[in-house]
Amino acid sequence: MSELDELRTLVAGACRVLAARGLADGILGHVSLRVDATRLLIRCRGPRERGLGYTTDEDIRLVDLDGAPGAPGALDGGYRPPNELPLHTEVLRTRGDVRAVVHAHPPEVVAADLAGVAIRPVVGAFDIPGTRLAAGGVPVYRRGVLVSNRALAAEMVGAMGDRPVVLLRGHGLTSAAATVEQSVLQAISVDQIARLSLRIVSAGGTLDDLPAEDMAELPDLGAGFTTETAWRHELARIHGVVAPP
Repeated sequence: MSELDELRTLVAGACRVLAARGLADGILGHVSLRVDATRLLIRCRGPRERGLGYTTDEDIRLVDLDGAPGAPGALDGGYRPPNELPLHTEVLRTRGDVRAVVHAHPPEVVAADLAGVAIRPVVGAFDIPGTRLAAGGVPVYRRGVLVSNRALAAEMVGAMGDRPVVLLRGHGLTSAAATVEQSVLQAISVDQIARLSLRIVSAGGTLDDLPAEDMAELPDLGAGFTTETAWRHELARIHGVVAPP
C-alpha cells in the first residue's frame, strides 16, 4: 500500500468514527488531510453516496486548494469535492499548525450553543484533554450558513482564531489539528462536554468551571495515551473488536 493509500484509509476511518460517535449522522460532514503545500485528501461526494458512516477509501479523493483534481483522474467516477471545501482549505491556508480538518454536525453541540450553554471545563479527570481544550475557550462563529465560499470561510477562521475548535451556530463544529486523529478526538471531547452540560442543566444543576487547583493537578498523560491509545479504541469500536475473555 502506498503512503497516499494509507492516508486515504486513515481519513475514511476518521469519517466512520465520527458517524459511530453520533457527530455526523446521515450524509453530512467531512474530514480532510493536507498532503503537501497545495493538495489535500478529502471525503468527496460520489454517485453511490451512503453517508459518513459508510465512507470507503474510494470516497477519499486528492484535490488542490481550489477543488481541482490533485492528480490525473483524481475526480473520475463522478466524484466532486463537498460544497464546504472552502471551510477546510481556508483553515489550511491560514493555520500553519494545522494539517487535518474535521467538519461535523453533532446535535448536542448545536443544541447546547443555541441554548446559551457554552463549552466550559466543567469536568476534570473524566476527560483531561477535553478539559484543557475547554479551559482555553471554544469560540462560536455566529452565522448558521453553509460555509461554501472563501469569504464565509474567512469569517469562520476569524472567529476560530488560534483555537483548535470553533462552533458553527445552528450548524455544527470545525476541529483542526496537526493530525487526523487529534482533530477527531477534539470533536468527540467537545461533544461529550456538550452532552454532559445539557444533562446537568436539564437536571436543574449549575455549570461550574473546574477549580484552578484541580486543573493544576491534572497530569499530562502523553500523546501515546491520550491520542494513540484513544484512536486505537475508536477504530476498534467501529470494527467491532472485542477484547478476549
